[in-house]
Amino acid sequence: MSVLVITGTGTEVGKTITTAAVAAAALAAGRTVAVLKAAQTGLRPDERGDADEVARLAGAVTATELARYPEPLAPGTAARRAGLAPVHPHEIAEAAQKLAAEHDLVLVEGAGGLLVRFDEECGTLADAARLLGAPVLVVTSAGLGTLNTTELTARELRSQGLDLLGLVIGSWPNSPDLASRCNVADLPKVAGAPLLGALPEGAGALAPVDFRAAAPSWVAERLDGVWDAEGFGVREAPAAWGGGAV
Repeated sequence: MSVLVITGTGTEVGKTITTAAVAAAALAAGRTVAVLKAAQTGLRPDERGDADEVARLAGAVTATELARYPEPLAPGTAARRAGLAPVHPHEIAEAAQKLAAEHDLVLVEGAGGLLVRFDEECGTLADAARLLGAPVLVVTSAGLGTLNTTELTARELRSQGLDLLGLVIGSWPNSPDLASRCNVADLPKVAGAPLLGALPEGAGALAPVDFRAAAPSWVAERLDGVWDAEGFGVREAPAAWGGGAV
């Protein structure tokens, strides 16, 4: 795996911090890493973007941002309203391929969810993943409602012939409720893909040195880490098993 596309089931699910954790784990394993942010929205030119945040937390990665738009909207809409050129899926794929020629691993972080539109032709991150022939990692939330959005994302990936590598819970609560604890077992079932990690709530607020030291313990071996899905599930399962919650 030289390119990994990272998407979320929606906004604010921990996609950027998860990208940083995957990058940090790969660096700790001795791999060279590049991070490609397909399109950054909602920031001024002088503000730090998601790729910058990944580099701050993870360390020595090559951070690249293809486009930036000032309004916090879907990239296609933000580009149109700003009168700026949109980013097309083939441009995302071409940029990732160039980075892959010089790095062991390229992490392509999308904007929002899988089907967020990048241009007027309805191009999406899924289109870029197909052009790359790259697997997709889905970042999801822990609590109530996550089973529906996760299953919809997984179904869409498969309907488009894309490889769903697995799931990562982007923010595991310090005090998980019943739904969150049940969802540890139910998420892999509804997605038909393994749970490959869970980041603790507030991970992004750690000092970079602490983040880098801990990151391998948050993701599974498939992502260069040591996180144990079975052990995590046993530890977090409800005392009286009652099934999941949609």
